[in-house]
Amino acid sequence: MAKRPNRSMTAWTGTPPGGLLDFLELERVERDLFRGVCHEAAPLRAFGGQVAAQALTAAGHTVPADRPVHSLHGYFLRPGDTKQPIVYAVERLRDGGSYVSRRVSAVQDGEMIFSLSASFKRPEPGFDRQRRVPPTAGPDELPSAGSPSTDREEDASAWHRVLDIRQAAVPAEQVQGGQTEQRLWIRAARPLSDDPLTHACALAYASDLGLAPTAALEESPSGQRSTLPSLFVTSLDHAIWYHRPFRADEWMLFAQRSPSAGDGRGLAMADVWDQDGLLVASVVQETVLRGRR
Repeated sequence: MAKRPNRSMTAWTGTPPGGLLDFLELERVERDLFRGVCHEAAPLRAFGGQVAAQALTAAGHTVPADRPVHSLHGYFLRPGDTKQPIVYAVERLRDGGSYVSRRVSAVQDGEMIFSLSASFKRPEPGFDRQRRVPPTAGPDELPSAGSPSTDREEDASAWHRVLDIRQAAVPAEQVQGGQTEQRLWIRAARPLSDDPLTHACALAYASDLGLAPTAALEESPSGQRSTLPSLFVTSLDHAIWYHRPFRADEWMLFAQRSPSAGDGRGLAMADVWDQDGLLVASVVQETVLRGRR
């Protein structure tokens, strides 16, 4: 059985790490037990994208290297505490000839804060089609953008250290009535390893940045405007389907849209293309949207 490189199995140091590869690092405590730390998305609340990416890292290190991940489904159950480590326990649900299934429980203080199901498969040739990438300004034409999910400089600095982000305008004629949209070009700020798992985890990390803010947009006579400052926003669940190989240290276009918001919840989804126009992933998330008390 081919094994993955040990890059993501270094010991936990007890201090928040710096680069994106460091944000994915876990200590392997036992065969199917891992431990990591997360940075903030809100005061003392772990960033959900990092928790999901670390859970996928843990699952991937129990799977043969020739079975890349093709889908994941996660539920955010409790806020993670950034002052203490998170333990990731992996269950080996199935090891088939083509497909491998894993379940990961992320635990703090004896309580589950996040649950992940992930499926991996052996690549195979066959029928291939995809929708076309929408006309969008390229990343080299756009200025660097701040994180779309936070107004706090100390939080934004964590993303800015590890990601390059460019925000592209969405032509008004391309936005359907009642739907809000945002488009972000994102890539890792530094080169990553060649391990496909690393790139899948990096995309998982980045995919949690813009979906909630897209769901929190509202229509106005002058266009879309953000309602984030007046809302309490937190992720409920997160799903990703990986369609084709890609590199997360090269530009990825996250074309995000929210078709519905109501009942204190917002639904958002993203199509993710590489710079050559290949559709590499699809992401869906439901988010809590409540007025701040």
